[in-house]
Amino acid sequence: MNNKSKYTQFIKSEAKRLGFLSCGISKAGFLEQEAPRLENWLNQNYNGQMSYMENNFDKRLDPTLLVDGAKSVVSLLLNYYPSEFQNSDSYKISKYAYGQDYHFVIKDKLKELLFSIESYIGAVSGRAFVDSAPVLDKAWAAKSGLGWIGKNSNLLTQKVGSFYFIAELIIDLDLEYDYAVTDHCGTCTACIDACPTEAIVAPYVVDGSKCISYFTIELKENIPSDMKGKFDDWAFGCDTCQDVCPWNRFSKSHNEPLFSPNPELLSMSKKDWIEITEETFKIVFKDSPLKRSKFQGVKRNILFLE
Repeated sequence: MNNKSKYTQFIKSEAKRLGFLSCGISKAGFLEQEAPRLENWLNQNYNGQMSYMENNFDKRLDPTLLVDGAKSVVSLLLNYYPSEFQNSDSYKISKYAYGQDYHFVIKDKLKELLFSIESYIGAVSGRAFVDSAPVLDKAWAAKSGLGWIGKNSNLLTQKVGSFYFIAELIIDLDLEYDYAVTDHCGTCTACIDACPTEAIVAPYVVDGSKCISYFTIELKENIPSDMKGKFDDWAFGCDTCQDVCPWNRFSKSHNEPLFSPNPELLSMSKKDWIEITEETFKIVFKDSPLKRSKFQGVKRNILFLE
């Protein structure tokens, strides 16, 4: 077995040991197919007030501009599908936000993976990325065979659907590369038909500025009044296009203790949400992604839903 093959197998087995759902590897380089797609998406103003999407355009498309001498993009998936769900009489939050903030959980795993690689191979230079840098996560995951980009613009897999986080290690090491898989959306339009705000404007194209996740998390000003009554009780994020996707029948619950929800969250009713104090919010959502919207942001969303 040559070194390239040996190193590749080691990285994939370590990723599995650390609890990642799957690991795929692609050659670092310019994402030719994504460039016109991203440019067109930005030109349509589908990013709304997410101005950061316009920054670092070149870096988004070429990881060699992020990591000197980058040769491989190691893409990883981490399952977050819960085993228990919110009370049915509740304002809804996205399942990814049930537990601790994934940025910290995954970053720790990536650091350990990089440390293992360096311990096994020697000096390897690289960086870990979790949704906080100009990296097109879904494009790299699809390129490395971890799934295909669905009509709702999420990464989908036949075995486990789409309830997982995507992260990367970009490293200066030559490895064996995986191949993209075929699209299995077929003629299905479940996600397009179900989107409460019609944010999926065409198959594979999402107008981010119409998405409930955008309104409830990214938008800092008041939610437009013409959206009143369209949020289907979503107070933070939205899972509708994933919930209706047939491939998510195969979702299995995660086994990451840090993603387990605070029991109080699961039992909260609409009345509890309306009456929640800042003190209780800080206790129930300690280290939670909801801290991104802060207490005032979540209260704004609840008031809009009433």
